Amino acid sequence: MPHTRTRLTTVREGHADGHVLEAALDEIRRELELPSGFDADVLAEAEQAARSPKPSDHDWTDVEFVTVDPPGATDLDQAMHLERRDGGYRVRYAIADVAAFVEPGGLVDAEARRRGQTLYAPDARVPLHPPVLSEDAASLLPGVARPAYVWVLDLDADGETVAVDCVRSMVRSRAQLEYEDLQANLDDGRAPEAISLLGEIGRKRIELEHARAGASLAIPDQEVVETPSGYELRFRPPVPAEDWNAQISLMTGMAAADLMLAGEIGVLRTMPGPDRRTIARFHRQADALGAHWPAEMPYGDFLRSLDATDPQLLALLHASATLFRGAGYTPFDGAVPEQVRQAAVGAPYAHVTAPLRRLVDRFTLVVCESICRDREVPDWVRAALPELPAVMADSDRRAGALENASLAAAEAVVLADRVGESFEAVVVDVADDGDSGDVQLLAPAVLARVEGHVELGAAVTVVLEAADATTRTLRFVPAP
Repeated sequence: MPHTRTRLTTVREGHADGHVLEAALDEIRRELELPSGFDADVLAEAEQAARSPKPSDHDWTDVEFVTVDPPGATDLDQAMHLERRDGGYRVRYAIADVAAFVEPGGLVDAEARRRGQTLYAPDARVPLHPPVLSEDAASLLPGVARPAYVWVLDLDADGETVAVDCVRSMVRSRAQLEYEDLQANLDDGRAPEAISLLGEIGRKRIELEHARAGASLAIPDQEVVETPSGYELRFRPPVPAEDWNAQISLMTGMAAADLMLAGEIGVLRTMPGPDRRTIARFHRQADALGAHWPAEMPYGDFLRSLDATDPQLLALLHASATLFRGAGYTPFDGAVPEQVRQAAVGAPYAHVTAPLRRLVDRFTLVVCESICRDREVPDWVRAALPELPAVMADSDRRAGALENASLAAAEAVVLADRVGESFEAVVVDVADDGDSGDVQLLAPAVLARVEGHVELGAAVTVVLEAADATTRTLRFVPAP
C-alpha cells in the first residue's frame, strides 16, 4: 500500500520555526545514517549507462502514452494509453525499464541493493538510483523515447482482466499530467484521448475491488503549511483521478502475481488482514473524529465512505495506514508458497510498477517479461530472489522510521507555541498498566501519547506540557 508523506510546503528565509524544523529533519537523516549522495564511481557508471541502454525488442513510440504524477515529479515510472476494444478496454501501461540501464553485479546495482527504495522526507528525498537515471535517462519524461516494459491488459465490459502480455519496447510519452489538472479535464471532457477512459475504467475496477473485499486507498499527503501565525498541519485531499490511477497499478500488480504463480517463480507482496486489536483501535479513532463505522461494514468500504474534503476525516484516512501493516515479500522458485494473498488488495499481488523508486520491481518485471516470452528467467534474477525480502524489509523499516520521525518533528513545531493549553481528545489505546495511552486530539487532528491514568474510549481533556522538535516529543497529561 502507498506510504503517507509529510511535505513542508513553505519555509520562509529567516522564519525561526522553519529553521527549527529543517534542523530537526537534518538530525533525523543523520540518526538514520541516510546517504547524502552517490560515490563518484557509481555516478560515472550511471552516466555511461545513460548513454548506452540495452536495446528494446519493439518500437511503440507511435502510441500516445501520457504520465500522471504529483506536481514537480521527475522520476516518472509509469505511462498509460487507454482505449475501447471489443466491448471492453485495452490498457497499455508502460513501466520504466531500469534493467536496460543497470548492469547486474555492477556498482549501480550494488548501491541500489544497499538502499532498497527511494526515501521521502518533508523537504527532500534520498533516491534509489543516481538522478542521471531516475530523473532523466530512465524516466518516462514527455517528448523523448525511453525503454519500457509495456503491459498490455485486455479487459471485458466489467473491467475484469481477460488477457495479459508484457513486452520490452521503446515508448514516447506525449504529456506529463498532474492529478488536479487531470481531474478538472476529465470532469469537463477535455482530457487527452489516451487517458479519457481513466474514470470509466477506474470506477469499474473499484467495483471489482469491493466485490473481492479489497481495501486499497490513496492515503493523503500531510503538509506543514506556513501561516501568518505560525505553522499548521493540513492534509491534501486526494482527487478521484488518484484513486483511478492507483487502480491501474493495482490491476497490473495482480496480473503480474498471476503470471508468476503460473510460472512458479517470482516475488509476491503478501499481507495478513488487520488483527482485532488494530481494528478496535481504529474504530475508536473513527468515533473520536465523528465517523460512525457500523460493526458489520468491511474496513475497505468504511474507508471509501469517508469524506476526503473533511480535514478531520482526512486525518483518519492518514491514520488508516495502521490497518495495512505486516506486509512482506514472499519469493519462490519452483513451488508456489502457501501464503499468496495480499489482504488489502483481496488477491495475490506483486510490485512491478515503480522500478525507479523500488528495487524489487526491477527483478519482478524481468520475471514477468520472461514468462510472457516463454524464456528462462535470467540467472542473475533467480540468484537475487531469496535476498530481496530482507533488503526490502530493511528499506521499509528506514522509510517508516523516516516518516514517523518527520511527522513527530512537524507536529512538535506546529504545537510548540501552545504549551500549557488544553485540548479535547478521546483515548484510543491504553498501556497494559493503565498509566499511559494514546489520545486522538480533535483539533488539531494529532494522535499523541498521554502520560497518566486514562480509560479506554473515554473523552478527556489533556494539557500539553512539552513540545520539542529537536527531540521530536510531545508530552500530554490529563487535565486536573
